[in-house]
Amino acid sequence: MTAIAITPRGPFSLAASMRFLEGFTPAGYRGASDGRVLRLAFPADDGHSTVSAEVRQAEDSEGTVQADVTVHTGNPGEDGMGTASAESDGMSAVRAQLARILSLDVDGSGFPRLAEDDPVVAELIAAYPGLRPVCFYSPYEAAAWAVIGHRIRMVQAAAIKARIAEHHGQRVAVAGESLHAFPTPPALRGLSRVPGLPETKAERLRVLADAALAGDLDAARLRAMPVEDALAHLRTLPGIGPFSAELILIRGAGHPDVFPRHERRLHASMAEAYGLGDPDASDARQLAGISDHWAPYRSWVALLLRTRREEKAPGRPAVARAGQ
Repeated sequence: MTAIAITPRGPFSLAASMRFLEGFTPAGYRGASDGRVLRLAFPADDGHSTVSAEVRQAEDSEGTVQADVTVHTGNPGEDGMGTASAESDGMSAVRAQLARILSLDVDGSGFPRLAEDDPVVAELIAAYPGLRPVCFYSPYEAAAWAVIGHRIRMVQAAAIKARIAEHHGQRVAVAGESLHAFPTPPALRGLSRVPGLPETKAERLRVLADAALAGDLDAARLRAMPVEDALAHLRTLPGIGPFSAELILIRGAGHPDVFPRHERRLHASMAEAYGLGDPDASDARQLAGISDHWAPYRSWVALLLRTRREEKAPGRPAVARAGQ
């Protein structure tokens, strides 16, 4: 186990991130009774190992995020087997991945300034203090989710994803709890069939695993590309259309400054927030023009709008708000 520390640049609340994950169906996250430790298990960006992490936020002036991290190289299902040293596995890469997952790799010190000229953004920032996007663990896992969830209900897709992790992913112990990570790309590509999925989707998952191993789903590479080029690249993958490509780039690679042009529910939320009529909610170009004022945090503001919309749905837990 290796201890790492990440100092947020700008406002950040781990508690808000945890509350968000509890309402984010793809994560299937259940908060522990202590309410202070974020427990994570995920395939590392190296494509072969699995990471477990106990994440806390210090009560200091900087809000330092501290994590006890272990890299596992054993076989799936072997709890705690094959633990590797920090030196041999490149702990700096694991630290970078964890920072990306929590959007701590982005300098958010300028984010509050967006509230100065936009009352809608001001209201969102006040309602969700310190909430940043909590990403999928990697573009690879985001792409797998997009394939699994295509044309089926989200809760059904989440159950299938959880079964895949339980049966084929690494089991690890994290702060006294047992978690199953999603399978690494080599494990996923070796599956002959996936219960609950048609063969077409199973084959697409295997191809995505190959793409991840080939570097085609590398987060740093995707974020370094011009946005339109990155989206076009992602759309060449099987089962990945315009909506899914945006999901992978924004919520998988953690790109902080992309306006989702194919997310109609977000557009409806924008139209409502900015007092626009129904026709305007269908004008993605007009809405993208409004979002230009959110740069360089367009993905972040979209996340807050989406969160507020989801909170209005019956039975959804509320993300920590100011004063809570």
